[in-house]
Amino acid sequence: MAETPIFQVAETDENRVYGRPRLLLDTTMHYCPGCSHGTVHKLVAEAIDELGAEENAIGITPVGCAAFLYNYIDIDWVQASHGRAPAVGTAIKRLCPDKLVFTYQGDGDLAAIGTAEAIHAANRGDNIAIIFINNAIYGMTGGQMAPTTLLGMKTATTPMGRTPELNGYPFKVADTLALLDGVTYVTRQSVNSPANVRWAKKAIKKAFENSINNKGFSFVEIVATCNSGWKLSPVAANRWMEENMHATYPLGDLKDTTSAGAAAEK
Repeated sequence: MAETPIFQVAETDENRVYGRPRLLLDTTMHYCPGCSHGTVHKLVAEAIDELGAEENAIGITPVGCAAFLYNYIDIDWVQASHGRAPAVGTAIKRLCPDKLVFTYQGDGDLAAIGTAEAIHAANRGDNIAIIFINNAIYGMTGGQMAPTTLLGMKTATTPMGRTPELNGYPFKVADTLALLDGVTYVTRQSVNSPANVRWAKKAIKKAFENSINNKGFSFVEIVATCNSGWKLSPVAANRWMEENMHATYPLGDLKDTTSAGAAAEK
């Protein structure tokens, strides 16, 4: 007896709920399960595609978990030395002012060895965008303390927890950059929930638009998870981030001089 065929609806643009971003290559990502990088990659690819900037986008990656981003998004890429991505982005944007130029950096890269490059690019008001992934740890090299590591947080180099007396305080990069005159847009987002994913995409797209239109320096911090470095399951890591990191790194816009709703918190 023949089985009753299952009713199927042909997929069209009108009824499609989700589709793979056109610029996201069909390549298996190397990130640990539960890592925030994959979600942010998707948002970067979607933002570039929606802006029609595929042919004019140049991304710069340095060293760390994000170093292989060029394997996943089909645009032009430049690999920079550790921490030097903002300096490379400055050079590219000044030589090619009509391009969308952005860097993609982690906290071990930008908040440590690359602090000077980021601060001076921001202070100059260079027309680049920085996507900053803050998971409060060195993820690739063994889970050491990063400048962004929370007080009390245990890492490979702070097994008893970070203390201000020995290790100093967490470095709030976005708050620091927002004070500089050359900075146009600073925001802190996360990808821990569907709603926050939408806010993060909106922020990334706005930062890219600022670079395309030469409206100054834009900085998008993404508060992220590193379940491998934190020694937690993906679900537990997401919960830990919500309960701990969001208190030190609250979400929302810190500075926006490009719209009437400047510095409006979401």
